[in-house]
Amino acid sequence: MDPAGDPGRGASEAGSIALSDSFRRFADVVPLMLWRSDEHGHAVHHNECWLDFTGRPLEEELRLGWRSGLHPEDFERHARIVAEAFAARAPFTVEFRLKRHDGVYRWLLDTARPLVEDGRFQGYLGSCFDITDRKHAEEHIEQALAEKEALLAEVYHRVRNNLQVMVSLIGLYGRAAPDPCRGSFEALGQRVRAIALVQQHLHEAPHIASIDLHDYLHRLASGLGQLRRAGRISVQVGGSGTGLVEPRTANALGMIVAEIVAECLDATAEHVACSIAIEIDSAAGHPLRVSIVSGVSEMAATGRSNVPNLGPRLIAAYAAQAEIQVTGDASTAAPLVLTLPPTQPPEA
Repeated sequence: MDPAGDPGRGASEAGSIALSDSFRRFADVVPLMLWRSDEHGHAVHHNECWLDFTGRPLEEELRLGWRSGLHPEDFERHARIVAEAFAARAPFTVEFRLKRHDGVYRWLLDTARPLVEDGRFQGYLGSCFDITDRKHAEEHIEQALAEKEALLAEVYHRVRNNLQVMVSLIGLYGRAAPDPCRGSFEALGQRVRAIALVQQHLHEAPHIASIDLHDYLHRLASGLGQLRRAGRISVQVGGSGTGLVEPRTANALGMIVAEIVAECLDATAEHVACSIAIEIDSAAGHPLRVSIVSGVSEMAATGRSNVPNLGPRLIAAYAAQAEIQVTGDASTAAPLVLTLPPTQPPEA
């Protein structure tokens, strides 16, 4: 309520603003803590609600006296914010802790506006609202979010480690299996690695509750491109915009993209490049759509033999888990079009 500095002005200056009886009566019946300062930032009035809160007489609250109740940790920050507002003659809002009559510090939200009469700055009028319950709720929420993030990180690391063990076991059994079975083991290991990659990029999303689809697919495409030698896999992501999706939708979509990459690797020889194009359509007023073209159905099966073609069934299963509508087969003539469900609004 007062800019830092100049604390030595005379007490007469604090009373230099003649407050009318009508203003005082109005201020004292308002069920909020009200204060008034002069042009120097010295308090010239606190209403009855303020005095009831602090338990101090008005004389002790005037000028800079009220600041004795400020929490020590908030003193400098409050002074800086208020001083900057006074220098600019601008409205300000500041949160701080003030000692109540029982010695307990309570959080207050202070909102103030400059008073100007006939072009002359007259000081500030402000009101304070007790927000302690809100601040405690925010602290509990932050603590709960931190605990949730720690739990998610622990779960992710456990899942990642388990998937790595699975990949190793599949590789060991594949190398020991008869030649006709090795292709299936390799395809299975490839899919488990892709699953691990999908989970990694979900975990790394900046906001796990609402995932930026364009950013997520770009990061996933980059990761999938590193599953094999350079140039073997190319996943390009384009489109007219982006959109936010829920984690289950992002997970299912990632699994579908990973399966299409795996299908391409299954169907082609090691020297053939797997090129996959993904387009995001987020036109306003329409459901979010993702179209994918890989041309796997048009390729000759020059890759591994004895590998069952489970791609369509897996894609349908992944899509059903997230209520994604599927049409097409990812060919040039009939791109795989995924119509994503609408994102549910957060609960109030």
